[in-house]
Amino acid sequence: MAADNIGVEIETEDNEFSSGRGLGGRKYTPVFAHDNDRAVLEMSSIDPSVRASSSLGTPNDLKKVKVGSEGRDASLPNHGGVNGTQNESKLELFGFDSLVNILGLKSMAGDQIPTPSSPRDGDDAQIHVERLKANNVKLGTMMGVFVPCLQNILGIIYYIRFTWIVGMAGIGQSLLLVAFCGSCTFLTTISLSAIATNGAMKGGGPYYLIGRALGPEVGVSIGLCFFLGNAVAGALYVLGAVETFLNALPQAGIFREAQTFVKVNGTDIAQPVTSPSLHDLQVYGIVVTIILCFIVFGGVKIINRVAPAFLLPVLFSLFCIFIGTFLARENSPADGITGLSLTSFRENWSSEYQMTNNAGIPDPNGKIYWSFNALVGLFFPAVTGIMAGSNRSASLKDTQRSIPIGTLAATLTTSAMYLVSVLFFGALATREKLLTDRLLTATVAWPVPGITYIGIILSTLGAALQSLAGAPRLLAAIANDDILPVLNYFKVSDGSEPHAATLLTAFICIGCVVIGNLDLITPTITMFYLLCYGGVNLSCFLLDLLDAPSWRPRWKFHHWSLSLVGALICIVIMFLISWAFTVVSLALASLIYYYVSIKGKAGDWGDGFKSAYFQLALRSLRSLGANQVHPKNWYPIPLIFCRPWGKLPENVPCHPKLADFANFMKKKGRGMSIFVSILDGDYHECAEDAKAACRALSTYIEYKRCEGVAEIVVAPSMSDGFRGIIQTMGLGNLKPNIVVMRYPEIWRRENLTEIPATFVGIINDCIVANKAVVIVKGLDEWPNEYQRQYGTIDLYWIVRDGGLMLLLSQLLLTKESFESCKIQVFCIAEEDSDAEELKADVRKFLYDLRMQAEVIVVSMKSWDAQAEQQDESLEAFSSAQERIRGYLTGMKEKAEKEGTPLMADGKPVVVNEQQVEKFLYTTLKLNSTILRYSRMAAVVLVSLPPPPLNHPAYFYMEYMDLLVDNVPRLLMVRGYRRDVVTLFT
Repeated sequence: MAADNIGVEIETEDNEFSSGRGLGGRKYTPVFAHDNDRAVLEMSSIDPSVRASSSLGTPNDLKKVKVGSEGRDASLPNHGGVNGTQNESKLELFGFDSLVNILGLKSMAGDQIPTPSSPRDGDDAQIHVERLKANNVKLGTMMGVFVPCLQNILGIIYYIRFTWIVGMAGIGQSLLLVAFCGSCTFLTTISLSAIATNGAMKGGGPYYLIGRALGPEVGVSIGLCFFLGNAVAGALYVLGAVETFLNALPQAGIFREAQTFVKVNGTDIAQPVTSPSLHDLQVYGIVVTIILCFIVFGGVKIINRVAPAFLLPVLFSLFCIFIGTFLARENSPADGITGLSLTSFRENWSSEYQMTNNAGIPDPNGKIYWSFNALVGLFFPAVTGIMAGSNRSASLKDTQRSIPIGTLAATLTTSAMYLVSVLFFGALATREKLLTDRLLTATVAWPVPGITYIGIILSTLGAALQSLAGAPRLLAAIANDDILPVLNYFKVSDGSEPHAATLLTAFICIGCVVIGNLDLITPTITMFYLLCYGGVNLSCFLLDLLDAPSWRPRWKFHHWSLSLVGALICIVIMFLISWAFTVVSLALASLIYYYVSIKGKAGDWGDGFKSAYFQLALRSLRSLGANQVHPKNWYPIPLIFCRPWGKLPENVPCHPKLADFANFMKKKGRGMSIFVSILDGDYHECAEDAKAACRALSTYIEYKRCEGVAEIVVAPSMSDGFRGIIQTMGLGNLKPNIVVMRYPEIWRRENLTEIPATFVGIINDCIVANKAVVIVKGLDEWPNEYQRQYGTIDLYWIVRDGGLMLLLSQLLLTKESFESCKIQVFCIAEEDSDAEELKADVRKFLYDLRMQAEVIVVSMKSWDAQAEQQDESLEAFSSAQERIRGYLTGMKEKAEKEGTPLMADGKPVVVNEQQVEKFLYTTLKLNSTILRYSRMAAVVLVSLPPPPLNHPAYFYMEYMDLLVDNVPRLLMVRGYRRDVVTLFT
């Protein structure tokens, strides 16, 4: 033991080192090992009297530890690090560091462990312990979530479009519109709360949540669409601010204002309705966008300091609007204002959809007709912004408490305010005023409209800043996950500003500003936001429905049905707005998904789809049960022996033609193969080599486009390894049912005397385990998928095999390599009189099996005549006889010398020389028949004879060598005790 080489001396002052009191008279003595060794726990019995005299030691009981190696003193190695020196560790006995230090759970010290962003290629992510810089500013629920969400939700739509929506849809349908859109964001908030409270969040906001729930492909596709939505939303806010500014100061316009004479309800308006020029919106919008981008380039800290100040004018302007609503009187402060009137309420209750021009001004000759569906697309951006809190998760004190409470409070607050505003605005003015005064909120604001103008401009500019600052960081988060190589230009290091992503966002925003039409931009934003909200709902639905052990959100008020309803509402809203925009947005997301799946790097984030696949596989496996599969549902599940005989190049873990043959055994690629290789040696010593070999084999299988799995088994010998594989490999009805290996043609050429015993042992193990066997002779000449074969596929059907040989021939015909071949079935008749009857029976059997094949019957009498005519077969027969006689003579001499019965391969055997001659002659006749009829066949299939009991393995190999002699491509098939084909429908 280690105690022989390493001496351990523990010096204490008064007390012995003692631990584990009451553990049955045992004490634990730590044996400190070297740097590369694992700590050893040595247990020794002690005398009860010594244990009684010992007392519980204090932390100072262990004063000094000396370790000596081979009689020489050595100092204790210093395992410095987060856990301090080795002497300071309290858990040294376990051979590992304290969990507090490994997992970074020292919350009082501010330690944090970054979660690996995107593990690649199935490798285990290494968790590196590092101390992150603590953020001095930690926000609570109010300033961290509620205020940002409120600021983003209360935007331009409420100020300059909400009264117009009430006039167009009426009070009744406006209430329905607010409730419908609000229910979508409310249910999305419930789903967001559940996902956000299921673990720590990193940068990327909804992209991070969706990607970790639905996989990197879905996450990137929806994340990029959400990035575009944020970039376009910046243009929406900029245009809203510019339009408000030009309406407040018409003289600031560079170009002439547009005038429209409007007919509402058949009455001409006395004064023409003016709207800002499209060119003014474009010029001012581009200038404002450039100024905002310069501010964004200054850093997010400046934005975070200024953004809260934008909320105060918004709240004050809302206060002024409601005060002005209560103080308004008939035709005061403007014509068309009725004050809060029941008459106006009744008149405005119903809808009045009509034609308008591009600016939304009612016009009988306009080109745009508004309906409830179109208003959904116009109003929905007014309820977005619920992701603002989750985007700031890194700055929150308690993410799992603040995000649900703050987001839900902001959603309910704004929805309630919208519902109340519908009632007030509907009773405040006539329909004509609601439809023509785009800034009615400023008109009724108390004390002067200018306050509302300032509030609108500041709120929209603040929201634009948030969009232009958030979109680049979303794109940078996607790029940092290293999924798409094309996004590598937008990568940023920790703490750096995403300047490249900001430039791209600025170009997109300026392009949308050039369009200049607010009403045409909002449906585009709506689609992108709805895609994101639908992704969040689907993520929660999938995670909640699967209910994996890791799904333990702190937010308990959720259910998969609510998430499903939320996702369906998102889809319904998309189609209500515009089926054309919906198709385009879904097509864009699908193209991104396809591009990511083709060009993206592999990632494993433990997403919900993997969990769904796992549970589906378990459910399917349980549904299959343990009973035998019906022949109609039987699929070959081959167990492929990759390299049982001979050697291959080091970088080739499997014979290439074995992989091709595995594909030939499947119909249209359906099925599963298990590729197995056995490493000789001790498992503890070869475990790492086995893992490396398994990875190499898996990569090679994927390269060969085989649907299968790779397994590497470490065993003392190939026979022991195969015996363990054949008993344990697989699960339920998904256990392998066919063992495929190449014929050991090299055993005699290279004098590998151990091969016969191993080969025969494998076949016997398959028979005992009730597995079918397919042995491929001439594997090096087996065609690949591009080499077309001509001729016939010949079957020498000698014994009943459940139809496996017939089924394999049909599977070969489904491949391009053999599709030009025809099947010939050779049957053996004992008497000539039985030939015609046997031929008719086999033809009828093949007809019922829906198999087309030519039937040829060979009688035993003609068989004997053919055997005598094959000179090359007779030469091989004579050589086999001589080798068997020599081997048998050696066995007898050894048995006489040692005084034991006949032994072969360490086992007693019984040799009947007449039986040996009979077996040799049978294989000779079969080989002669094959050479006569099937010398030019593309492939020959023949029944595999089982090894005779108590027979030397060497003799069986001689029989097999004689059977396959001079046949270039041969499959030896042995079925098992069940049918794999059926006659019935």
